Amino acid sequence: QVQLVESGGGLVQPGGSLRLSCTPSGLIYSIYRMRWFRQGVGKQREWIVTSSPTDSATNYADSVRSRFSVSRDNAKNTTYLQMNNLRPEDTAVYYCNGQIQTMPNGRLDDYWGQGTQVTVSS
Repeated sequence: QVQLVESGGGLVQPGGSLRLSCTPSGLIYSIYRMRWFRQGVGKQREWIVTSSPTDSATNYADSVRSRFSVSRDNAKNTTYLQMNNLRPEDTAVYYCNGQIQTMPNGRLDDYWGQGTQVTVSS
């Protein structure tokens, strides 16, 4: 059973940076799409970025464009979300969501990470 494991959240001051990571725990063939969402207290889950490892296309929500960026370590099947110039309004639980083809049968399914808390506060 594949799971997406997230890490990297924490407490940071406004203007600071954090890097989140998202890695599948089981054996996979490929990640076809990786998205990141966030959900603040009392708010709806918000989409913030979609990246496609197969064609290198990346799309960002206006709220994070130019501050957040996605990168990948294909050897580790790990996706990173680099967050710079963080603001208090970025405080939320961040989730990765991957469309992944798993071994051994090649089934393509959607997987969610467990979420990691990011708190931006002075």
